[in-house]
Amino acid sequence: MSQQEFGPATGPPHLPGLVRHLPAPVRRVWKPPNRVAAHNVELLLKGLSGSARTLLVVGGATVGNGVEAVYRAPDVEVIAFDIVPSPVTQFIADAHSIPLSTASVDAVLVQAVLEHVIDPLRVVAEIHRVLKDEGLVYAETPFLQQVHAGAHDFMRYTASGHRYLFRRFEELSAGLVTGPGTQLLWSVEHLVRGLTHSALAGRATRGLLCWLRALDHLVPENFALDDASALYFLGRKRERAMTAQEIVAYYRGAQA
Repeated sequence: MSQQEFGPATGPPHLPGLVRHLPAPVRRVWKPPNRVAAHNVELLLKGLSGSARTLLVVGGATVGNGVEAVYRAPDVEVIAFDIVPSPVTQFIADAHSIPLSTASVDAVLVQAVLEHVIDPLRVVAEIHRVLKDEGLVYAETPFLQQVHAGAHDFMRYTASGHRYLFRRFEELSAGLVTGPGTQLLWSVEHLVRGLTHSALAGRATRGLLCWLRALDHLVPENFALDDASALYFLGRKRERAMTAQEIVAYYRGAQA
């Protein structure tokens, strides 16, 4: 789950511990709250119907940035799993083969996970399988980000590619989690890492240039979609898949 703006933490292991002890305003600069996720999770929870609601968190070893509301919802049963144990997971499993019955959950949350699996198509097929009819999915996945989690980082998606990954879902909402400013911040951080051979120097640079994130709000969405750091998809399960013609027509970027 999310440790930076989006994606697992990397670099010296002592830094996350230090960040936890910083004053709250400084922590928010270092790791800003994911307001996009918070808004979309609110929509997800509102979209669930019935009194007994089950939400599955794929890759849920930690509580993701901006999704805390699902754990506080009194009428939602949260089932979280990952390939490692944690205090917030109920079982250990591989997302390529989720050990739950078909049509057994009402919603699925998969945040900053699909880039770390070998076969995202298979994982999304498993998400589709375990969801009940009309079930909901919320996903966040990187587009333009440097490698994080080392050897366990495999995939990136454009907005169209992300939509096609969820082609057997009706789109309720989709768009930017973080835009070109955040993408630039990642690039500068990793450039400094490469020049100095120091993850600490890169992270320090990220802290000094945190204001670059504000540029996300200045770029029109159609341009930002072509240069985003991360994207989201909120959808509802259906059986019909998008066609190749539909996904080509779906493109919303500035090069239309």
